[in-house]
Amino acid sequence: MTITDTLTQLGTHVQTPASPETAVLETVPYDRIGGPPAIVRFTCPEFTSLCPVTGQPDFAHIVIDYAPDKLLVESKSLKLFMVSFRNHGAFHEDCTVMIGRRVVAATKPLWLRIAGYWYPRGGIPIDVFWQTGKPPEGVWLPETGVAPYRGRG
Repeated sequence: MTITDTLTQLGTHVQTPASPETAVLETVPYDRIGGPPAIVRFTCPEFTSLCPVTGQPDFAHIVIDYAPDKLLVESKSLKLFMVSFRNHGAFHEDCTVMIGRRVVAATKPLWLRIAGYWYPRGGIPIDVFWQTGKPPEGVWLPETGVAPYRGRG
């Protein structure tokens, strides 16, 4: 059975963090069995942040794939972390990489990749990709499922 005694957000009412810097990513233990590692995917199709120059909202479809080692990111804490970007001003590249690095810092996975598919502003979509290195041997990596921009449909 997974020990959840240390979780402070799951099962309770929690205010949205004021910023990504103050958001807490919680983890739970994970017992990895033999064979190729599992790939865990989180998809956030309605991610929002703010343009740091204009303050206008930016929208993205974020896909996180990671191969956990000893820790899983607890999904409610991840949701709260992602929502905390709604009032955060940063460029697309900074937001995408910051998310990836925070998940890596919290979980210390065998491997992680993140894809940020940003919707156009000024007519140009920006897609941002980051990963920690080569995927582990023998894992099955699905496509991210998000097509290059053609109306994203």
